[in-house]
Amino acid sequence: MTIPVALTIAGSDSSGGAGIQADLKTFAALGVYGASVITALTAQVDAVFDDLDVKAVKIGMVAQLATVDAIAASLVRWSPGHVVLDPVLVATSGDRLLATEAVERLRTGLIPLASLITPNLPEAAALLGEEIASDEAAIERQGRRLLALGCAAVLIKGGHGQGSESIDYLVTGNGTLALPAPRIATQNTHGTGCSLSSAIAAGLAKGEDLESAVRHAKAFITDAIAAADRLDVGHGHGPIHHFHRFY
Repeated sequence: MTIPVALTIAGSDSSGGAGIQADLKTFAALGVYGASVITALTAQVDAVFDDLDVKAVKIGMVAQLATVDAIAASLVRWSPGHVVLDPVLVATSGDRLLATEAVERLRTGLIPLASLITPNLPEAAALLGEEIASDEAAIERQGRRLLALGCAAVLIKGGHGQGSESIDYLVTGNGTLALPAPRIATQNTHGTGCSLSSAIAAGLAKGEDLESAVRHAKAFITDAIAAADRLDVGHGHGPIHHFHRFY
């Protein structure tokens, strides 16, 4: 049996709900073989690409300038078919996670190599040095400005918005597509962003086109959030239920 392969290059979350751990769970739940590189050392990335037929790459939090440079060099060297970049810049608390120089290197070094970037509303604003968009027109304008940085597509996530629906906006050269989903009342949303970008990468690795991969990923994450309260894991903001389809 040939199974599609996706590679995640991201940080480790010891709670198991986000980061590399969430990415691998998402890949597995969606029928994709997951490989991982935690420290983003060039030798590790090269070893994975040399051994496996990687169809898609998901990139999560990269805090160091040297890490951004190493990943960018590897992407140029191996030219994977799909690169999904989740620019993790702002913590749920609102705290900035990357220094200004690291954000700039992300803009110039990695975003131009991405098939898709998946910022939430605060991250989109931080990448552009603007205020957080408060309406659909402002979100679309920021999406266009992010697209101009060189990536092929932008998915601005609406989870930080208000209202009964959580609306994500997929911005491409062909226009903007609004993707609504019901906003689910739960505090168990840890790792949602990591898992969404991983789910999109899984779909792309399986041969889906971008719109299909995004739609299927959003449906998967919505169901995983809806089922999250079935899990009793730790305290505070718990993880989503990656394996809700199985138990």
